[in-house]
Amino acid sequence: MDLVIRNASLPDGRRHIDLAVADGRIAAVGPALKLGGAQEIDAGGDLLAPPFVDAHFHMDATLSYGLPRVNASGTLLEGIALWGELKPQLQQEALIERALQYCDWAVARGLLAIRSHVDVCDERLLAVEALLDVKRRVAPYLDLQLVAFPQDGLLRSPSALANLQRAIAMGVDVVGGIPHFERTMAEGAQSVRILCEFAAAKGLRVDMHCDESDDPLSRHIETLAYETQRLGLQGRVAGSHLTSMHSMDNYYVSKLLPLMREAGVAAIANPLINITLQGRHDTYPKRRGMTRVPELLAAGIDVAFGHDCVMDPWYSLGSGDMLEVAHMGLHVAQMTGQDAMRACFAAVTEAPARILGLEGYGLEPGCHADLVLLDAGDAVEAIRLRAARRLVLRRGKVVAESPRAQARLNLPGRPPQTDFRLRHNAGLAPENT
Repeated sequence: MDLVIRNASLPDGRRHIDLAVADGRIAAVGPALKLGGAQEIDAGGDLLAPPFVDAHFHMDATLSYGLPRVNASGTLLEGIALWGELKPQLQQEALIERALQYCDWAVARGLLAIRSHVDVCDERLLAVEALLDVKRRVAPYLDLQLVAFPQDGLLRSPSALANLQRAIAMGVDVVGGIPHFERTMAEGAQSVRILCEFAAAKGLRVDMHCDESDDPLSRHIETLAYETQRLGLQGRVAGSHLTSMHSMDNYYVSKLLPLMREAGVAAIANPLINITLQGRHDTYPKRRGMTRVPELLAAGIDVAFGHDCVMDPWYSLGSGDMLEVAHMGLHVAQMTGQDAMRACFAAVTEAPARILGLEGYGLEPGCHADLVLLDAGDAVEAIRLRAARRLVLRRGKVVAESPRAQARLNLPGRPPQTDFRLRHNAGLAPENT
């Protein structure tokens, strides 16, 4: 054995668990493992989880905020227009530098797998080349999965299909789309068919920006579910955003959800961005746009949360912290029951890992020893506190660490205090409070 982590809590509720690592993989998991000769780390009852996974991001635009100007209205359409202004000015080395900086941020926060959409509507495919280079560079410590994304519309942009096919041939992993941005609903449906047929022929996964609109009649997710089933793509397709579902009538949704479940189509919500960009045409009451996460989960559909944007033309904030994403998703979806809050933690860990098809992800023997030790006793407390990442491990090696979130407070008439985590709320055993 190379490493043993002692006395950890796991996301499934088990406590006082040891986890052993050998040759970069998990060798054993259980209470009081009888092992010797390995380096030992005392988790002290803290939460040991598989790493965070971001199922939806735009790394080609990240950290470009203010280039060439700021999005004054803060709207989705101005962001798209602004990205169109920026694309001709992109320099490959600058894009690579920004992406690598973001990957460093991600690893420090225990985020070790990212699915990033990359715009293919630039004839140069400069961003595609840049992110393929980034993917190779970060492979030792982060899994970067790329989606060929026709930002300007597959049919609306004359060369988008040819560029998408070129990007896939260059090594991009997933077929993307944006049907609601086509000129008509009919062309949007046609784009879904073309892209799904291409993916089926190539044996690829599909992840489409789908119905990112407040229009309840934007229903391309129905077409995506149909094409998924027709072409035998079950389990390989995701619809991202799905914000129009927020505005759909309940009767139609009652038909839609079983269709998605039957087709094995997953849903990816982006809480920070969906609630920022949607509802911009409303006065009051003002919609917040995030898709129907509790209803999707109740229907047996895989749901993940994505970060989507960090400091780019669409969003001026963000830090690569998936606990911040889960925290916002929990609030917007009103998922405040214990099981619901744990589902929000799963939406930034195990659910996106399934959607991305990550090999060897998890906490079972044989899985990669990719782990994050959080300064929290359980998943709910981790979200509540946006807990510090005490340790981040990649293939059993520590790649990032930070101290516990402690401070000393000395007040007149009060005993000194050093732990402000209020751990008793997590239902921990008395010796860990």
